[in-house]
Amino acid sequence: MTPRLTEYIEAGKTLDADEREIAALALQRMGESEQADIVAAWDEAIDRRHDELTSGTVQPVSGRQTIALARARAANRRT
Repeated sequence: MTPRLTEYIEAGKTLDADEREIAALALQRMGESEQADIVAAWDEAIDRRHDELTSGTVQPVSGRQTIALARARAANRRT
């Protein structure tokens, strides 16, 4: 966490409950153009990943295999 963010968080703690709620909602709000950019980026990623799977460029891996692989890599880093 950056010092600037730490300062903002500490300042936020001095607000009353209503002010904190308003601040949190304001921080969560996103402009329509920002939301549209995010949706477009996700659509692009989904289309690309679907194309990779259907073309055989990549092979699907089960969730269990992925978790097992991540755990094995983490264990190797600890040793």
